[in-house]
Amino acid sequence: MNEQVFMTEWLGRPLTIKTGKLARQADAAVTVQYGDTSVLATVVEAKEEREGIDFFPLMVEFEERLYAAGIIKGSRWIKREGRPSDEAVLTGRMIDRSIRPLFHADSKKDVQVIITVLSADGQNDYDIVSLVAASAALSISGLNWHGPISGVRVGRVEGKYIFNPTYAERELSDLDLIVAGTDKKAIMIEAAGKEIKEADMLEAIKRGQSQLQGALELIKQVQAKIKLAEKKPAKKLISQDELAAEVEREKIFVQAKDWLKQNAAKILFDKTYYTKGERKAAVSAIKDGLNQFLFNQGIGKDRRKQAGHLVDSAVDAEVTRAILQDNKRVDGRKLDQIRELSAEAGILPRIHGSGLFNRGETQVMSIVTLGAPGLEQSLEGIEGVGTKRYMHHYNFPPFSVGEARPLRTTGRREIGHGALAEKAILPVLPTKEEFPYTVRVVSETLGSNGSSSMASTCGSSLALMDAGVPIKKAVAGIAMGLASNEDMSQWEVLTDIQDLEDGQGGMDFKITGTADGITAIQLDTKTDGLTSEIIEKTLIQGLKARLEILEVMRQAIAAPRPDLSPYAPRITSFHIEPDRIREVIGTGGKVINEIIAATGVSIDIDDDGLVMVCGTDAAKCEEAVAWIKNIVRDFKVGEIFTGKVVRLMDFGAFVQLTPNKDGMAHVSELAPYRVGRPEDFIDIGDEVQVKVIEIDDMGRVNLSMKGLPENEHLWKEEKGKQQMSDYGGGGRGFGGGDRGGRPERRGGGFRR
Repeated sequence: MNEQVFMTEWLGRPLTIKTGKLARQADAAVTVQYGDTSVLATVVEAKEEREGIDFFPLMVEFEERLYAAGIIKGSRWIKREGRPSDEAVLTGRMIDRSIRPLFHADSKKDVQVIITVLSADGQNDYDIVSLVAASAALSISGLNWHGPISGVRVGRVEGKYIFNPTYAERELSDLDLIVAGTDKKAIMIEAAGKEIKEADMLEAIKRGQSQLQGALELIKQVQAKIKLAEKKPAKKLISQDELAAEVEREKIFVQAKDWLKQNAAKILFDKTYYTKGERKAAVSAIKDGLNQFLFNQGIGKDRRKQAGHLVDSAVDAEVTRAILQDNKRVDGRKLDQIRELSAEAGILPRIHGSGLFNRGETQVMSIVTLGAPGLEQSLEGIEGVGTKRYMHHYNFPPFSVGEARPLRTTGRREIGHGALAEKAILPVLPTKEEFPYTVRVVSETLGSNGSSSMASTCGSSLALMDAGVPIKKAVAGIAMGLASNEDMSQWEVLTDIQDLEDGQGGMDFKITGTADGITAIQLDTKTDGLTSEIIEKTLIQGLKARLEILEVMRQAIAAPRPDLSPYAPRITSFHIEPDRIREVIGTGGKVINEIIAATGVSIDIDDDGLVMVCGTDAAKCEEAVAWIKNIVRDFKVGEIFTGKVVRLMDFGAFVQLTPNKDGMAHVSELAPYRVGRPEDFIDIGDEVQVKVIEIDDMGRVNLSMKGLPENEHLWKEEKGKQQMSDYGGGGRGFGGGDRGGRPERRGGGFRR
């Protein structure tokens, strides 16, 4: 083995790249270590091109291994890692979006990048390390990839920017930003923020780019040391006849491009196409015209396929040209104009909250469900275990784009879009103490033509307010686009992109936020990166659009409703002393399970003593709350209770005051006269009224029934009264009823 090791100091920690020892049958393999977090990245390119596809087949797989954190899966039955966690999917998508723009889009060979986390130190997040590893592996793979790039995380604590913050530092930060690219251009941006101002976000992006150089230089050192021959396409053996036919076909394609140059613009811009259907019909008309032209030229085989490819490129180029040269969009809008907007809240019966948001032909309906705190999602991964009380799930059925295809399990795209809208809302959610519910939002994409994830953000905000969730502010989202020429010397930022505008030289720059700042960003681009000038204009233009959308949403619902839906469960929360929790739970959960079984509520208790009782029946909730409060209550002298007799002894009666606390009424305190034997006066199960007269040093509660009107019916016939004859007989004393008590004096003495 000829292992080569490269090291540098990057942002206060050692960064090490190793290659030549592991996974030597891959086209390229590196291990990257940052602190004690280590990942393996491999790259393999298929030997042959895949036939019949019109896209670049890149696969980026991120593999979480629980051994990296010294964890064995918590499930009793399944110990092997199963489907990727959402966090793993999102990390894979982040890396994919960072490296994909630097591949040649015409390649049809499968390229697979696999990143496996080998160790996690609990300090340095593996996502940045994985991005650096993917870039390093690709840089020495010999593939036609125009890297290297790097990535950095930016946080901000008390106004000070920090780079590649630890997990502990991120807890204190109001910003979580990842920038991937070079020190000159950003290719991918992923951000979450607590209402970050546009100027501050731009500053954070710039500062992040300035810190990429350390990792970039190390990758370049690896690249310079390991010279791999660039992979060349395999030679195809073709006959003379095939070669002649190919030459002839190329001549005809030159004519086809001339035909498109003369006709595509006329068809695309001969009128304004307001709908997606109209624009698709226009593109189809171009394809039909070119197909006829190729037919007339004698092209038979694969004519439609070739026509489709040529038309897509021509339409892309014409749409871009019209924007850059004429400031003209196919649907007639201005460059900073949003399509028609509408918003509604409360559109569905019985459910807890709903919202409907429309932007052009994109339509999303979001539905809120409120649940008990115990319904939080449990999380288990390399970063440890935890819970999640707010969830946003995004669905994208085929009918939303007018297609008929099988429904499958949730894909990476759905997970990514759902997570983005979830991230957008998190900063405005109430705390658990303010609103202890578990909240789930489902966004159903009913129509899609341009950023349904941003429509989901708007729909979620509407639905949450309709449900009465006290979010601090409304949140809206907008997708910004870009038109640019090949060398980026000309460019224009577009507001609210749709269908034909998402082509080569473009971007999908999604921004969410309130009226006061940004809560999330997600950038993909089909260029080799964006300059700070483009990013700045996008942020400013995006703010204008966001405020416009927020105003439409405000007209639909201005603030969270004051009351929850009558169909939503009610939660009553209160605090008890933490050292009394065990009394509420009981041995083996006996007490709490008894309360749940009797009332039908759910009960959750946090370690700090926060008790949350949840149910749909208000009376049952009140019963459970009273039950718990009685369990942990402190008794005071003078308090009066109505309780059942639960035990009789010679010396008195025990009465249940609360479910876990009994008090004792001494035989001398049962009636205004002397009772001989308690069992002659009352029975077990009788309901009586008692008064607390003493709490002794051991916490025992002493009671009296005397002087309470509710007990007068027991005394009318002097029931159980001790007779004079009872005083004699072998020194029985007081019938054994006054253990340790003073003998009762009668007439200046007592009888023995």
